[in-house]
Amino acid sequence: MRTTGTLALLAVLAQPVVAQTTSIDVPVERFTLPNGLNVIVHRDTTSPIITTNLWFHVGSARERPGRTGFAHLFEHIMFEGSKNVPEGKIDEWFEEVGGSPNGSTARDRTNYYQTFSKNALDMALFIESDRVGYLLDAMSPASVDGQRDVVKNERRQSYDNRPYGLQGQLLAELLYPPDHPYHWPVIGYMDDLTSASYQDVVDFFKRYYAPNNTSLVIAGDVDVARARLLAERWFAEVPRGEAVPPLESPLPVIAEQKRAVLEDRVQLPRLTMAWITPPAYAEGDAALSALGQLLAGGKNARLYSRLVYELQIADDVSAAQSSAKLASDFRISATARSGHSLDELELVILEELEKIRQAAPAARELERIVNQYEVGFFERLERISSKADQLNEYFYYTGTPDYFEQDLARYRSLTPRDLSDAARRWLGTDTRVVLSIVPEGRIELAAKNSASIPRENLAQSPGAR
Repeated sequence: MRTTGTLALLAVLAQPVVAQTTSIDVPVERFTLPNGLNVIVHRDTTSPIITTNLWFHVGSARERPGRTGFAHLFEHIMFEGSKNVPEGKIDEWFEEVGGSPNGSTARDRTNYYQTFSKNALDMALFIESDRVGYLLDAMSPASVDGQRDVVKNERRQSYDNRPYGLQGQLLAELLYPPDHPYHWPVIGYMDDLTSASYQDVVDFFKRYYAPNNTSLVIAGDVDVARARLLAERWFAEVPRGEAVPPLESPLPVIAEQKRAVLEDRVQLPRLTMAWITPPAYAEGDAALSALGQLLAGGKNARLYSRLVYELQIADDVSAAQSSAKLASDFRISATARSGHSLDELELVILEELEKIRQAAPAARELERIVNQYEVGFFERLERISSKADQLNEYFYYTGTPDYFEQDLARYRSLTPRDLSDAARRWLGTDTRVVLSIVPEGRIELAAKNSASIPRENLAQSPGAR
């Protein structure tokens, strides 16, 4: 009887917990202009609006040691105007048609997006094409210096002077070796931003901001034939750039545990553990994403329930898989409640991880996680701006813009054992980074055996230290 019961349990743990019933249809038409620009058009007449979403396949990973922060700098410069679009007119013209242009920078890409009235597509593509093809005609050393100062001030506000603001930079430096493209922060180092010449900035733009390194999504209440005509009209004359080689780097290996502490202007100590994990959309990526939800995705999650409610030794806890092209990282972070140490938090977190390594979660736990993921997935599909950005993301990471069905299947097919396997495979005790951030002068609150990091050097690139 015990053998039969064990076999039955193993069969259950190996089965997906959510029935695959809902199909997803996001029709797209994709074409490539002679200059290499990839254009993806999706028609959705739910609302009389259109979104344009432009991905330059360049982020901070395309920078190099000593020359960091360029991709984020261009996120700002691209809103300053171009040859045929005067300074300040991008915001003004889009506001007149109900739009609010924006952009963001990450390790792998920079994007620019806006949603507007359906009758303004001609204007939108004119603006986008002008800043792809003719940005340098309007750029000058003075305009670059102006945005350089804006970015440096942003770094001060969001990194150097914000409580726990340096956590992400420190984790990246500890997880990835100095020559890895993910070693430096997306915003760059202060001394690199200061020392970059105008020609450095121009050369970076010429190399990476070309049609053949760009994908454009046009989504919404649009006629597909007209969208193609307008894309050809405005972008065809923009010249192709030099071929950009694929971004490649082997998955880093942490051979032994790294433990560090930073004294910061904070009130409570915080502990963060981080591990190198598989790249976006690779095997194990979805399981680790679900594992993050199992640990800290809501008040009923394992770590949240244990640390915040049961033991009351933490004010908050989070866990998540941060996915990217070359490698991902899984992070668990908890802030200690007053009167408690980070050693206490670390002990409980390790206990909960060991439980998952030893025993697969209950099917109902995974079912809750997958159901929550599905709800969020379909809610994003209802927003045309989110759907457009997802089309670009799928195209960049998988080569298939309409990857929705396959993406959702990654989560629907998860089994409880997949989460345990992922924890055993990727979240080893000796292959992690452990970072303590403690109030100034309270080094004793750090997790034990942590090496101190001099705070005064953190705005500098590693080569300058």
